[in-house]
Amino acid sequence: MTVKSIKPREPNALQRWFRETVGELRRVSWPTRSEAIKLTRIVIIVMFIAGAILGSLDALFERMFIVLLGR
Repeated sequence: MTVKSIKPREPNALQRWFRETVGELRRVSWPTRSEAIKLTRIVIIVMFIAGAILGSLDALFERMFIVLLGR
């Protein structure tokens, strides 16, 4: 009778990915609540400014094409 040595099973790709992801998230330097609020405000302000600029450019180009194409 032979005794087979039992090897520990290696985790499949999904298990390994999940374990590595959790490990990485533990090492993340998370912002404080006040930092997160400040950064969120900055992002919202920049979004509104970018939206206003892009909306203005869209309206300008629309009028230019109307004038050029004579509609």
